[in-house]
Amino acid sequence: MHRPLPTRIHRLVPRLAVSTHSSATALLFPSPRYTTLYPPSRATVASARLSAFSSHFSSSPPTMASSSQEYDYLVIGIGSGGIASARRAAKHGAKVAAIESKRMGGTCVNVGCVPKKVTWNAAAIAETFKDAKAYGFGNFEQPTFDWPYFKKKRDAFVKRLNGIYENNLNKDQIDHVKGRAKFVGKNEVEVALESGGTQRIKAKKILIATGGRPKVPDIPGAELCIDSDGFFDLEDRPKSIATSGAGYIGVEMSGMLKALGTDVHFFIRGQKLLRTFDPMIQDVVTKEYERQGLHLYKGHQITKVEDIGNGMKRVTYQDMESKKESSLEVECVLFATGRDPEIEDLDVKQLGLELDGRNHIKVDQYQNTNVQDIFAIGDVSNSGFELTPVAIAAGRRLSDRLFGGKSDAHLDYSNIPSVVFAHPEIGSVGLTEPEAREKFGDKVKVYKTEFSGMYFAMMDPEEKQPTAYKIVCVGEEEKVVGLHILGQGSAEILQGFGVAIKMGATKKDFDNCVAIHPVSAEELVTMT
Repeated sequence: MHRPLPTRIHRLVPRLAVSTHSSATALLFPSPRYTTLYPPSRATVASARLSAFSSHFSSSPPTMASSSQEYDYLVIGIGSGGIASARRAAKHGAKVAAIESKRMGGTCVNVGCVPKKVTWNAAAIAETFKDAKAYGFGNFEQPTFDWPYFKKKRDAFVKRLNGIYENNLNKDQIDHVKGRAKFVGKNEVEVALESGGTQRIKAKKILIATGGRPKVPDIPGAELCIDSDGFFDLEDRPKSIATSGAGYIGVEMSGMLKALGTDVHFFIRGQKLLRTFDPMIQDVVTKEYERQGLHLYKGHQITKVEDIGNGMKRVTYQDMESKKESSLEVECVLFATGRDPEIEDLDVKQLGLELDGRNHIKVDQYQNTNVQDIFAIGDVSNSGFELTPVAIAAGRRLSDRLFGGKSDAHLDYSNIPSVVFAHPEIGSVGLTEPEAREKFGDKVKVYKTEFSGMYFAMMDPEEKQPTAYKIVCVGEEEKVVGLHILGQGSAEILQGFGVAIKMGATKKDFDNCVAIHPVSAEELVTMT
């Protein structure tokens, strides 16, 4: 879910497009609820480089798809992956149309990576104020934070990105329609237009890039709760909150709220956070969140929520082992318990599209579905990586294959780096230690270290955040097959090491790199 920093936004957004009726805030996690799209026909034209985020954008009026013509390529969902694929196809000379039912830019721009990272930045600044006292600064113990002011500026930033998406569509002469699509034939969709009425669009190839949406468990009082999308609609910071979900979204949002001053009650079904990550990461982040003062309810789940007036809610929760119930009162209840693919309105079953057990569209390594000329990318597919850069890369390679004459173009899904903007940051690429041992047995060798970064040298022991690094190697050459890091700056550190691991780096290659001193990352090239 891994994710975009301000500098990364400059690289990702230009490839995306926005619908003609864009609105404000949008997220960057997985692509949200968006209508379906169809893949374009093959066309061989010299590929052109996509424009940089900083390039000038066309102010020409939006072009609308005409039902009287057939397109080479129809993309359903103008999120990160959809717009990247649509624009690349247009660069190759394909006649492209795109459909979107909500704000352009998908989850990442509107309710994901972008507003999430901006909020994380605010939380990191709050932590810096707290740390300043140890360095001799005074009067920082109780800094004020104006959430409504912050939200207004964050929303305006996202809305500007929505407009950039739309301008990029216009610049590449991609017809786009605001509405919700459903298949009425193998190469045809009907769009319920936002402005009223319907419109049919035909295409030789169709891409489904509709992303996913947050899910909330079916419990009494579910309507009183918010999901990860609703987090960005909060008009003010809640003084107290109950959060649920041990995955990266729950960990990120719980950590941000705690750093900004909210009393956080964090419910997880298991005993550790981030259960799909390396055990070292799970252990250290769980212990650190408890040290920071989040109330962590291990092995518990929320079973009921009631409105008790005065802006408060009563949360009933259950010990999953003993079944004993208890309750607490908070201002807000947030569920970050996973996402469902956005496919209901597409009527994909009448096409015979195969779905997996979680209703994701099955695709092969080339993003092909089981129906010829219909493709799927991003969070709506079963690729296994709900990350914005993954959807973008898969979408571009698909268009290169379909329209750019690159018959073998496809995304290599191995060694994809990802980060969690927790407190502290977490980065991971490659196999976890258990995965490596299952695959390679006794050929696995692990190097790891835990320490406090130099930033915390001036602080009392109980105030120091941990840093933890693990390198997973295989074979006599000690090829690095996994890297897992937790600590300050992990998101930035991982990008460069991700390149090295993708290139097949060994532990000796790490050792041969002269360390930069004094930084935490030097431990990765000096570890014994």
